[in-house]
Amino acid sequence: MKKLSIKKRSNKPANKSQIPSRITNETVAEHRERILAGGRRFKYPIQYSRHKLVINTIAIGVGTIIVLTALVWWLLYYAQNTSDVLYRITKVVPASVARIDGHSVRYSDYLSYYRSSMHYIVSKEQQEFDAGGLKNQQDIIKSRSYDLAIRDGYAQIVAKDKGITVSDDELDKFVDLQRKTSGSSVSDKTYDSVIMDYYGWSPDEYRHVLKDQLLRKKVEFAIDGTAMELRDQVQAAIGKTKNPNFDKIAKGIKDLNGVKVVSSTSGLVPKYNQKDGGLSQAAGSLEVGDVSDAIKSTNGDGYYFVMLTDEKKDQLSYDYIKIPLTEFDKQLQQLKDEGRLKAYIDIPDSTPHNN
Repeated sequence: MKKLSIKKRSNKPANKSQIPSRITNETVAEHRERILAGGRRFKYPIQYSRHKLVINTIAIGVGTIIVLTALVWWLLYYAQNTSDVLYRITKVVPASVARIDGHSVRYSDYLSYYRSSMHYIVSKEQQEFDAGGLKNQQDIIKSRSYDLAIRDGYAQIVAKDKGITVSDDELDKFVDLQRKTSGSSVSDKTYDSVIMDYYGWSPDEYRHVLKDQLLRKKVEFAIDGTAMELRDQVQAAIGKTKNPNFDKIAKGIKDLNGVKVVSSTSGLVPKYNQKDGGLSQAAGSLEVGDVSDAIKSTNGDGYYFVMLTDEKKDQLSYDYIKIPLTEFDKQLQQLKDEGRLKAYIDIPDSTPHNN
């Protein structure tokens, strides 16, 4: 049997460069460089991977934004989706439903009016529709909501040009007036609940809508020189007369630029009527036979002169002369005729039709 040969392990190093040397002040730089060089082979691959990871992350993020933007665009302008999610997006993203005279009209304003009208029909009127009837109703609401958004948008353009604004104090006073029912005020919580129940608006949304409407009314009164001139003529004709004949006065005022002064009577109405633009409230502050100064209707439809004719416990009646506002509508129609209004969505014909 052969003897197994046992190789002795050599105590000599294979490479002289591996021989540990004593670190001195003269060799410390050499040792540091040797250690750093050994670590660089691990550092560079990690740097390369991290760089590639950042590029991929950015590419995925940009791609996602492009896809989401395209999806939102398709839902808004092609599918015309009116969901709550799209409505919230349009309140943050400055999407436009139309462009008028070079200025954008906010998509969120259109959706606010549309969703509120549909909320009222579904929750309060609870109308029964077949497929065609529902489509017809939706088309009418879409058209009206679009028109309201366009009117608000144009009013904002004119207001900015003429320096017309609505202050928070004006808005608060108007809201307080709306809260008054039967001579007393309901609480903020009750009032907000009623608005949400009937119109589907939160307090902030409702104040936003009211502010836009108040601004539009201010603009309509400010730009209508014809109505102002007719108002002054009626005021001069009434003078200080007690219990004047409103019909005779209205007929004595000649038409101006196609605008006609009209007179009528209210009949018995509640003293705190919320639907007549503040006329019953003005009449309630008069003595029978007395005439008010010119009143700007809170409905925004014109100037009124009111004369109290009868007053009972909770009701009253009054005669009135109305000077309608027309200039705002004329200017808006002119922009449409000149092609300076461009809609970004398809607006159906608002004329009701039978299916």
